Amino acid sequence: MRTILASVDIGSDSLKLVVAELFKGSINVLACAMVPSKGVKGGFVVEAREFTNQLKELFKKGEDMLGLPINKVIVSIPSDNIKFHMNEGYTTIDSEINAVRTVDLIRAMQASSYNQIEESEELATIMPISFKIDGESVGNPIGKAGSKCSVKTIFTTVPKKNVVPIIQCFSNIGVEVIDTTLTSIGDYFEFQNKKSKEEVGAILNLGHTTTTISIFNKGILTNTKTLNMGALDIENDLAYMFKVPKKEAKDIRLTLALAHKRGVSDTFKKEYTTKMGEKILVSEYEATQIASSRIEEILKLAKKEINLLTKKEIHYIIITGGISEMANFNYIVEEIFGHFARIGNVKELGLRTNTYSTAIGLIKYYLDKLRLRDQEFTIFNYEQLDELSGRSKKININENSILGKLFGYFFDN
Repeated sequence: MRTILASVDIGSDSLKLVVAELFKGSINVLACAMVPSKGVKGGFVVEAREFTNQLKELFKKGEDMLGLPINKVIVSIPSDNIKFHMNEGYTTIDSEINAVRTVDLIRAMQASSYNQIEESEELATIMPISFKIDGESVGNPIGKAGSKCSVKTIFTTVPKKNVVPIIQCFSNIGVEVIDTTLTSIGDYFEFQNKKSKEEVGAILNLGHTTTTISIFNKGILTNTKTLNMGALDIENDLAYMFKVPKKEAKDIRLTLALAHKRGVSDTFKKEYTTKMGEKILVSEYEATQIASSRIEEILKLAKKEINLLTKKEIHYIIITGGISEMANFNYIVEEIFGHFARIGNVKELGLRTNTYSTAIGLIKYYLDKLRLRDQEFTIFNYEQLDELSGRSKKININENSILGKLFGYFFDN
């Protein structure tokens, strides 16, 4: 079976859809689409009708690329008011098999959260920390003999209001949400490596209206904090300083502003119209001065939060999100965090931008769940897979097209 998954990252500035396939251990992007966010604030649905209309547009773009309907997705949810829990669960091992199976681990993990989640909350993530068989600590318990398997887990919960309105809007357009998880989990799975699986580190996602700081200990999310600061604050600063409308301020951020003043030009300028109707020239240097000041503030606040979120030594910091795509961003990161911080780098062909880091990471996260459960899954049925492969498609060549004329040349002569 081909393993094909789809995900949607719900941001305050844009909604991102990714469809990708796991093929020979690598992720191949089949389709990606992006539309402006409407009816959403900080990842929360505030106007269901507007949000639903944008979802329709997003899926239309993705489905036009694939030529197939997309009706199953993994979705990001906001981490506001998140709660962390640690507990232990166990299950008895089938006496006939007398060996731990994947299904036993899943049962033990489910038992660890049983009766631990309040009625007003939803389970967001659950990760195993350690395992025991008949009271003895083990590494990977699969295949080990015993009568009782227990697992210690750390799991997170969020209020239902973070999740239910989102799922309802997807349901309204005929799309099933097969799983939900936090944006920081998506970012971690996109950028994880051998080092991050063994050490304590932080991931910063600098979004449009918020900056999320997440602490991971050996691949397990242990704490997170959201700052209400992002790219919108940069645009508001530019709008205030140059007295231009928000649309003009966004263009200044995207086309003139750099994240650091190193090497910027005072001669490269663009013309804008102020709110009073006056024409002004804004230089790259002027725009960068304002933008870099706000970015520095955000990163310094994030650095302070990291020290408050954990007392453990931080071995790595990975920074992602739309702001991280700004030119010269590496210079300001080095000044504030030093050499052990790095900018995330989405490498999948067809994406190559940190704007999609959460969306592609959500797919990798779900693939890891499938591996743990020893399961296979795809969002398409066999007929759709056959159509996607092109085996059932006929090639229609217009006689007036270049190919048509080429075929005509060979077969008419």
